[in-house]
Amino acid sequence: MKLNKIKAFAIDSDGVLLNDTYSPAIKIFVEQHGVKYTSEIERSVWGSPQVTAGHNLALACKLPFSGNHVINEFFKVREQYLRDHPVTVMPDIEKVLKMMSKTGARLICYGGRNKEYSYDKFLAQQSQYFDKETPYIDINEFRPGVNEIVSSLGLNFNEVVFIDDINRVAEVCKALGTGFIGIPASMPHNFQQREMQETGVKFSASAFCDITEEMLIKTDENLAHATLWE
Repeated sequence: MKLNKIKAFAIDSDGVLLNDTYSPAIKIFVEQHGVKYTSEIERSVWGSPQVTAGHNLALACKLPFSGNHVINEFFKVREQYLRDHPVTVMPDIEKVLKMMSKTGARLICYGGRNKEYSYDKFLAQQSQYFDKETPYIDINEFRPGVNEIVSSLGLNFNEVVFIDDINRVAEVCKALGTGFIGIPASMPHNFQQREMQETGVKFSASAFCDITEEMLIKTDENLAHATLWE
């Protein structure tokens, strides 16, 4: 497979390569405080820097605590959730990683936790497919991270394709003319599939393993002709 425009794939860890263990915990947290889980809460909390997520949780639940305090309480709820729903690698991701690596494009993994937690712990067996110099980028301090990741790679926005489960990343990619393939979070409580449709995401799949060679070629062609977001 020959790609003419794409020089790198930036792939989200949680929710794409790993199962989503954050949005269910957010739902549990707000409902424990008598608040209904809404698209507004999902948007303002999920995918935000941790202290911002804590602050927004405090506002949503009307809690008299700092963002740091609330996010620490949230992680306690998540730890309880993980007892029955541990972090796992999503099925059959290796075949798509292998397909992408054969294009010659760089593969970068990114997420909101440090490399030791998100990458080394869960994705070590797939490390051969990721960039040797920059296999993983922790974007917690500068979410959504599109601008920073592209800049760190020394590439143009239209030479990178982001693969993420959150529409906020799609919105930023659209604004910057960056490539995007959606794996919209699709648990019953999620709103991401509808929001990605409203944003105008052209290419999406129900799971990372469903990304096809044809999808990559079409994404590449759209980026080359500046038609991905038309």
